[in-house]
Amino acid sequence: MATANKNELSEAGQAFLASIESPKYDRDIINGLKPFLEDKAPEDIKTFYSRDELAKLAAIKGTERDVEQRMPVKLTRHFFELARTSDPLKKIIKADPSETFNLAGSEDPGYQMDFAPVEGMLHKYEMGLLYAVSTCSAHCRFCYREELISQKDIERQDGTVARKGLAKIVPVTDYIRTHNEIVAANGGRHPETGREKLREVLLSGGDPMVLPNRKLGEWMAALAEAGVESIRLGTKEMSFYPKRFDEAFLAMLDQFHETWPEVGFRLMIHFNHPDEFLLKDDNGEYRTNPNGSLMWHADTLEAMQGVVSRGWINVENQAPIIKDVNDDPDALRVMQRALYRVGVGNHYFFCGRDIVAYRAFNVPIERAWQVLNESQKGLSGVETHARLSITHYKGKTEVAAVTNEPIPGVPGTENGVLIFKILRNALDAPDRGKVCIVGRNPDAIWFDDYEDRVIFDEAGLFDYGRVDKKRIELKEKLDVAV
Repeated sequence: MATANKNELSEAGQAFLASIESPKYDRDIINGLKPFLEDKAPEDIKTFYSRDELAKLAAIKGTERDVEQRMPVKLTRHFFELARTSDPLKKIIKADPSETFNLAGSEDPGYQMDFAPVEGMLHKYEMGLLYAVSTCSAHCRFCYREELISQKDIERQDGTVARKGLAKIVPVTDYIRTHNEIVAANGGRHPETGREKLREVLLSGGDPMVLPNRKLGEWMAALAEAGVESIRLGTKEMSFYPKRFDEAFLAMLDQFHETWPEVGFRLMIHFNHPDEFLLKDDNGEYRTNPNGSLMWHADTLEAMQGVVSRGWINVENQAPIIKDVNDDPDALRVMQRALYRVGVGNHYFFCGRDIVAYRAFNVPIERAWQVLNESQKGLSGVETHARLSITHYKGKTEVAAVTNEPIPGVPGTENGVLIFKILRNALDAPDRGKVCIVGRNPDAIWFDDYEDRVIFDEAGLFDYGRVDKKRIELKEKLDVAV
């Protein structure tokens, strides 16, 4: 079992923390609509919202349709400068009354809290996800974690109602050690859940990059010494404030790698649209380098080169496909090509999740597949690794194919079919690779829009019950084990 004082770092770990520099950063953030409504925003930023837009937002303030009750408004000056000449980028961070026309959606998308063995941590696969912080430098209106950012009360599986809490180092590392010791003692599988070693942890939130280097270093050191094999850091800071990836941060990563060279590090970045990092000319065309490649924003390129030049860091981009933001094959094609050229992999594109008010943001599932498929025409094989994923309650599910022709003799396929395939399945992943085939519905933006069109469902996407809590390592069992 886990030993006493397991939260204390080794001498090497303490030396690592002592080496960290934590500068303060001035992101020049505008918080909330209030500065705009009261005409107190910086002079050049005031025009971001028109008078008419502000009047409409003010009219619903304090009502059930108040957009800031759903998702607080927040933007950095860097992103404002980019968005000033880009309608897709405006759509990412500008509040709009249409967000709250329809507030249908799940307060806990994917029943994430069913997989929270300790507060602030999710453990669905061989990987753990940590809510390390509950804010970002700016707020995307379509954020998957709107319930965390907005600090909403969530009804949990046991019937209790509370906000999602943030992860704390000691309970998380206690859990990792205990889980992995049980797995090792049982021949490589947990006796109840069938899961293997918890070998990878994703620092998420919110955006961990709003934390000071010292706090990030504390998490990384504690996870490394708890036996984690790889650490991921999920961030949109490369878009919102690329100067955060400065020498102090990079020096911390270098020292971490020197101290724990066997621990992998993966930076999961989040660009939705190429306007977030590419430069345009006065005609709105992307500027090019002498060899014809597209020209990056200087700050973003410097930040990106800082991380990709360290060969031990893997950098991947992933993003949802959002209405009026990036549901555009040409934009996605440009983005995939430009990212791969500088050493960034294209990981996933996502269909929008069933967050509260998802119908204001989500693109129809079949349209999202068509957009991604069309965007990858003309790209090289290495540039087209991204798949389209939609997060079912059972786990990540690929939208694998959409056909136009009927299947002879099969009712319900007259207009073609859509094929779902489970990519990642919770616990011991019993259903990975299984498929579900449904008759097409061009208007469908979530699984329930296909309920009357199921043709074949070995994956059980349309015959789903919540995971039995008894199969998950409960906090009470953890307490006893420790």
